[in-house]
Amino acid sequence: MAAIAPTRGAHPRALTTLFFTEMWERFSYYGMRALLVLYLVKAAGYSRADALALYATYTGLVYLSPVLGGYVSDRYLGYRKAILAGGLIIMLGHFAMAVPSMLHFALGLIVIGTGLFKPNITTFLGTFYGEQDPRRDGGFTIFYMGINLGAFMAPLVAGTLGQTVGWDWGFASAGVGMAFGLLQFWLGRARLGTAGFPPGQSALTGRDGLHILAIAGGAIAFLAAMFAVWPALAPLWAGVPLVARVLVPLALIGWLLRDVQRHEGGVATQRVLAILVLCAFVIAFWTGFEQAGGTMSLFADHQTDRHLFGWEIPAAWFQSVNPLTILLLAPVFSWFWNRLDTSRFALSTPAKMAVGMIILGLGFALLYVAQQRADLLGVVGPQWLVGVYVLHTMGELCLSPIGLSMVTKLAPVRLAALLMGVWFIANGVAGYLAGILESLLTNSGLPLFAVLMGSSIGAGLLLLLLTPILKGWMHGRG
Repeated sequence: MAAIAPTRGAHPRALTTLFFTEMWERFSYYGMRALLVLYLVKAAGYSRADALALYATYTGLVYLSPVLGGYVSDRYLGYRKAILAGGLIIMLGHFAMAVPSMLHFALGLIVIGTGLFKPNITTFLGTFYGEQDPRRDGGFTIFYMGINLGAFMAPLVAGTLGQTVGWDWGFASAGVGMAFGLLQFWLGRARLGTAGFPPGQSALTGRDGLHILAIAGGAIAFLAAMFAVWPALAPLWAGVPLVARVLVPLALIGWLLRDVQRHEGGVATQRVLAILVLCAFVIAFWTGFEQAGGTMSLFADHQTDRHLFGWEIPAAWFQSVNPLTILLLAPVFSWFWNRLDTSRFALSTPAKMAVGMIILGLGFALLYVAQQRADLLGVVGPQWLVGVYVLHTMGELCLSPIGLSMVTKLAPVRLAALLMGVWFIANGVAGYLAGILESLLTNSGLPLFAVLMGSSIGAGLLLLLLTPILKGWMHGRG
């Protein structure tokens, strides 16, 4: 998986190919996400709680699966085959979403495909930058613009088709987007040089194509088998004590740290430990941020005045505010980080992430006030939700691209994709918590958005206190 030496002063040519591949994959993901909860409540007959629960399970799994996908890529497939196989499975899943009876099966395909695709394209990009390359954070911020260009288009295209033409049209358009991503990844392969292959391989062959098709077929067969046996397995899973569900992940973390200590040494172990600690804070951040596809989507649909000059704005369109803001601000943040990081006022990675969490909390402070006004008046103007999305986006730009870059800097090369998968586990846990948090708070009397305001700001302040320790564990790479 050797990387290409980048051209001095310019970003690697591979950035262009990976930028557009990720853009189309995110178009497919956010196009479906913009519709899922609204579809479940308005067309599939789900209650609000059940729709949010399914959303929680889906978003949790879609970010947990990259651990296995990263491991398989590191050991067997290489980045390129994993990206192609994952993209193909995602595409099939989105097309299957257009068939109402295949809803759960389709979501399962997207989960598996994302597990192969998501950690590997991000880690692949990291191989084109040196460990101390000052362009790394800027490159990942540009890459993040690709994510958000796709996320911006998705609610406008898929959301409009789904809410005005037909839900199946919206879901199918997400599959078309993933098809575009696969096509342009293949057409842009020359920019990738010989990087992204398993050891001893420098090009894709016809045999690799058959292997990719076999992986997709295996995913379909695996899901079919799981759906056949799940009625028998579900009671067994429900009977597993909570303490066992917690101890198993902790045991896996212990095994990982021991493996790194044995093969890489103490410095690498501390760097991996820094990644794991920051993952805990990332859970707090994304638990709040992922309200966008759940409670905030329902807030836009039910408690926001969406009428503009006699026309009603589709509720899904509000989810385009976040990526649009990123497209406008990402170049500014990229420039700002480059300037700041080369000055005496440079912030460490944990400090940048802590600032992002505090800004997220300020967004929930605004949303809490909007919720109080909506409860009193029935609806509030769209400027309230737009303001929340802008604040959340500023917090995201302080945390997410910086975090992705950090993992590629700190992770040992042989475990790079696996640890990127671990990073996405934090997103998965957060996605699940984001969907069930409202139900958990039902009997407490605590307002959801007030809780998220406190948890986000509190976690950010705690992270600032821990920053000197974490910076020391990073040994010059954070």
